[in-house]
Amino acid sequence: MTTPLLEVEDLRTVFHTARGDVRAVDGVSFTLDAGETLGLVGESGSGKSVLGRTVMGLVSNGPTTTVTGTVRIGGRDVHALRPAQRRRLWGPEIAMVFQDPMTSLNPVKRIGTHLTETLRLHRRCSRAEATGRAVDLLRQVGIPEPARRLRQYPHELSGGMRQRVVIAMALACDPRLLVADEPTTALDVTVQKQILDLLAALVADRGMAMVLVSHDLGAVAGRTERVQVMYAGRTVESGATGSVFTEPRHPYSDALLGSIPQMKDPPHTRLRTIEGHPPDMTRPPPGCRFGPRCPRADDRCREVLPGLAALPGAAGVPDPPRQVACHHPIELEGLMSRGR
Repeated sequence: MTTPLLEVEDLRTVFHTARGDVRAVDGVSFTLDAGETLGLVGESGSGKSVLGRTVMGLVSNGPTTTVTGTVRIGGRDVHALRPAQRRRLWGPEIAMVFQDPMTSLNPVKRIGTHLTETLRLHRRCSRAEATGRAVDLLRQVGIPEPARRLRQYPHELSGGMRQRVVIAMALACDPRLLVADEPTTALDVTVQKQILDLLAALVADRGMAMVLVSHDLGAVAGRTERVQVMYAGRTVESGATGSVFTEPRHPYSDALLGSIPQMKDPPHTRLRTIEGHPPDMTRPPPGCRFGPRCPRADDRCREVLPGLAALPGAAGVPDPPRQVACHHPIELEGLMSRGR
């Protein structure tokens, strides 16, 4: 049995603030094999981006932060490494595409500098070799006139081109794992599709693993093999993407999917929303985090925090990859009756 490329076990990230401790990531576990893409979905504030940064090792123990649990990449515990060792891991082993390319690119450095300094640090190549590799990377991500772009500054490029530059930077050292954190934020719909298709093609061509963080369920649906639905720092449902999206078993997953506008709906149909608000993470509810917003909640839900548990499949056969953290998961018969 081969070891997964990425192993995350009982990961917890706590920020210590003046208002109290914020459990941004609270006991998340998953594995990821080479060549596989995992989607992390949920509302804003559910802990997706903090999880991605903690997996990267960008969030670690300090005066205002406590990280527990393990993150192993190729069998190495990221948070057990010294800072210098962790920096050597970034690039060749794991890389990240950040949400906003305008803030993740240095506005006073040319595009060429962003790319070549990474290559020269990790690949120990000459300036000429790094420049040639940078031109090739920009060409791979679909940027026209790549040699000219190297001399430009970030503000001279469009949002879509800046995002492509960030992707090129992440791919510069051929990482084994890519964390894409909302890679299409603030881009128009056409460019969003181009960026997502580009990432999918690069993962397929290079055999990388990818964690795709997004609140866009449509983006995740066609580009991931597995999905984890997060709410208030915890995983509430996980499984094969097609299974979760067609047969959501957690009320929150069902509510998320139900809030997507449907083409079959008549004009002026009122949009469906999830009632209430996400909890204050300095004072989360004692039981299920989704309990105050859940129409299925009872006294047990309000008192006991449910853990992830495997559910039987459609034929009554246990399906270990399909897990739900709910005291009253939705039955398949209920889904069928609602036309899913």
